[in-house]
Amino acid sequence: MKKVIALLLLSNAFAVAQKKEFDAKELKADRTPKNFQQPLPLVQWADGDKLSVVQRSAGNKSFVLDLTIGNLTEGTATVSSKIPQPRLSVQVKDNDIFLKDGKTEKQLTKDAAEEKNPTFSPDSSFIAYTKDNNLFTYNLKTNKEVKLTTDGTKTTLNGYATWVYWEEIFGRATRFRAFWWSPDSKKLAYMRFDESKIQMFPLYNSEGQHGFIEETRYPKSGDPNPEAKIGFVSPTGGKTVWADFNEKDEQYFGWPEWLLDGSGLMVQWINRGNDNLKIYNVSPANGSKKEVYAETQKAWIDIDDADNRLTLLDGNKEMIILSDKTGWKQLYLYGIDGKLKNNITNGKFTIKSVEGIDQKNRVVYFHARGLENSARFDFYRVDFDGKNLKRLTFGDFNHRFIQLSPDFKYFITTYSSITAPTSMAVVDNTGKIIKDLGSIKGTEMDSYNMAKSELLRVKSDDGLFDLPMTITYPQNMVAGKKYPVLISIYGGPDAGTVFDQWLWSPRTQWYAQEGLIQVSLDHRASGHFGKEGVAYMHRNLGYWEMKDYITLVKSLIDKGIADPTKICITGFSYGGYMSCYALTYGSDVFTHGMAGGSVTDWGLYDSAYTERFMDTPAENPEGYKSSSVMTHVPKYKGMLQIVHGTMDDNVHMQNSIQLIDKLEENKKDFEFMLYPGGRHGWRGNKGQHFDNLKTKFIYRYLVEKPVPEGLLK
Repeated sequence: MKKVIALLLLSNAFAVAQKKEFDAKELKADRTPKNFQQPLPLVQWADGDKLSVVQRSAGNKSFVLDLTIGNLTEGTATVSSKIPQPRLSVQVKDNDIFLKDGKTEKQLTKDAAEEKNPTFSPDSSFIAYTKDNNLFTYNLKTNKEVKLTTDGTKTTLNGYATWVYWEEIFGRATRFRAFWWSPDSKKLAYMRFDESKIQMFPLYNSEGQHGFIEETRYPKSGDPNPEAKIGFVSPTGGKTVWADFNEKDEQYFGWPEWLLDGSGLMVQWINRGNDNLKIYNVSPANGSKKEVYAETQKAWIDIDDADNRLTLLDGNKEMIILSDKTGWKQLYLYGIDGKLKNNITNGKFTIKSVEGIDQKNRVVYFHARGLENSARFDFYRVDFDGKNLKRLTFGDFNHRFIQLSPDFKYFITTYSSITAPTSMAVVDNTGKIIKDLGSIKGTEMDSYNMAKSELLRVKSDDGLFDLPMTITYPQNMVAGKKYPVLISIYGGPDAGTVFDQWLWSPRTQWYAQEGLIQVSLDHRASGHFGKEGVAYMHRNLGYWEMKDYITLVKSLIDKGIADPTKICITGFSYGGYMSCYALTYGSDVFTHGMAGGSVTDWGLYDSAYTERFMDTPAENPEGYKSSSVMTHVPKYKGMLQIVHGTMDDNVHMQNSIQLIDKLEENKKDFEFMLYPGGRHGWRGNKGQHFDNLKTKFIYRYLVEKPVPEGLLK
């Protein structure tokens, strides 16, 4: 018997030893080996119980999947009739609007000004847009342009969002649009912004012989904000009816929603202190407002969740509200009059989004994390009355992406784990798997000797949280040897990066072969522990993030696998802030850092984002002082690489310049690279240069050998 066991052990060891090693040239060129991975199919819901599938791994062949029998047949399927497909389309070319109807294209405007955000009315009889900061419509029946506002200037914006609203409240995907069609196409709601009291911030462009200044209206923490008000106007022109708000008040407005019959606009309002949210039903007829919802919190309320907070139901009698007022994002059913009917969900888990509402059967389908594992997303259904909560996804996987069918009968899930490659499947609304759509796993994947990755939990030093960390170990680790650590983070509030998902990439594998421990860390306020955890950051950015990061890194050092003289952290934007903070405040643990586009002092960042967490500098001077990288420069040691774009209109290069000045005054060594004309991130040759810059830093200080030929881009 002992001989049999010994033979089995030898056989297993031989099998492992026989696994193929990756080709160094492919990894260095960031190429995936042939047959190691394959692309997932492209899928789209079709009519009935059918799904259109394009198999990219089979030469982009098109198939139709009949879900009633589970068979794939070659051919094409039309997009579901339940997904609106506009006959007309509109686009801006050479600063003018063009209407496309089938193969026919017609130019609608012809002037020097640039038209922005052309948007059809629901009945397709008008197109609304802005130019020169005024709001216009084009009447497709009369072929005439109508100017709805006339007072647009450089500092008065009608229907076009001011920068701080676009960046911090409405979101970049809105492309600065700040107007909204009523469902009956009879009214346009729009916002008017007055930026005249906002301090001008200059961005210097060095191009040409003399260079030039790009002037931006950017409110820093504590500065005056843009004044804003909401108006209603007919698309055929006429007088604007203004909503009953005082534009002089210190306030923000979230993304609004029209009642489905057009009788009112649901406006989300919050005070500048970000701790008092109200929802008003505003009449487009006379501008009067009625409060239908109010919420206060000790920390803050995220107004940038506005587009996900409120869902209006057919019949204008009910609405669903998403709120984290209990410390966890949950769903609530309200009457349209603001009376709470019941909690739809209740517990210590976080709802990411509502994916669908079956109003006929009174069922909500939602995407959430934390019921099973905070590092995994799952898909659920629950009745309006809070009963019959059911997980519809399966297994110990992170179901990160969900595509629900228009009739709510099925959904597509894209899922993986840290040990299971990304896969895709169709599941019905009872949780039954209908069809496996494939995996990225190629025929050769199992034959390779891959570096090991895993998800770990480490107890915070106060014992309150099990902090998550993903780690990819060096290839062929030697017992007792200590390895350099490369940490990639973002670090912002409710913006974690640690998930139980497939991590393999050519560069990750290459660095594992070079002997790097590669980790991603999440602190208590990263989202794993709901708003209860995130609220730790209130008035105290930097402190808890760094405290938890230090705990996580020390756990690696205590295991005897991490070299304490080579602990490198890297990140961009908020991640750049954390990297700078690590080499100053946390310099007893962190020895190297790469910081891109970094905030270095929260007094230098915009009002809406910063004050949400920190309040104003006048209200919280000690918090601003302790959170500033500059405060801790005397503790700086190690080596920090500082990188910034000269035209960064989000995190101004002023942040890095002031840090550099402070470092020089304290006789500290560092590295610095600027990218002329660069905004908040770079692509093309500058992007490749930035990647190479980081690669050289890693080899100089962590690997301690020349960069191998073929690794730089």
